[in-house]
Amino acid sequence: MKNNYIIAIDGPASSGKSTTAKLVAEHLGYTYIDTGAMYRAVALYCIINNINIDSKDAEFQISKAMSEISLEFRKINSEYHIFLNKEDVSKRIREPDVTALSSPLSAKKILREKMVKLQRDIVKDKGAVIEGRDIGTVVFPNADFKFFLTASLYVRARRRAKQYADEGIKMDIEQIKQNIFIRDSNDSSRKNAPLKKADDAIEIDTSDLTIEQQVDKVIEIIKTKD
Repeated sequence: MKNNYIIAIDGPASSGKSTTAKLVAEHLGYTYIDTGAMYRAVALYCIINNINIDSKDAEFQISKAMSEISLEFRKINSEYHIFLNKEDVSKRIREPDVTALSSPLSAKKILREKMVKLQRDIVKDKGAVIEGRDIGTVVFPNADFKFFLTASLYVRARRRAKQYADEGIKMDIEQIKQNIFIRDSNDSSRKNAPLKKADDAIEIDTSDLTIEQQVDKVIEIIKTKD
């Protein structure tokens, strides 16, 4: 198999793209990039430093923040962790306040421009599996493979509720459904790099699939090109 394919996996929240992307990257021996975690880490930085992303000088503040931020992925005990300025923030960025800020923050043009450049630099000349919401449309429009994962709102809310429970966070599933619905709407309607399926992406509905089945589908498709 070619060792430098770019594989884009997009989709809405809790569609299964993160776990699928991790396992596909592991199977292929590729670099894995969780772009959502990168935006969440920047959102956390803004929270810690009291940066108001709706202020008049928000563009300047976000640009300045990016010059002060270092992001790094490390695999620890078979799990991918993201480090913000050398601090492991993998759990913190999944908490509700970061989740709430990451969507409006990720819509900022100045941030997306800087992130796209950073993401392209990270995987330069490497085989990589990159997951997010605009990978196949904006970040890597010429990716060798593009997948768009979907699932019903109820299934996605149930998955997110389990994730929160595993992390010791209690949230009502109806509230989670509402949060995901709002996130879907915001991500799909934003002016800069909206969430949408690339015209040439392969759509996979994961509602009734196990993680293993999702991974097998993606790998099977990739293998057909060799």
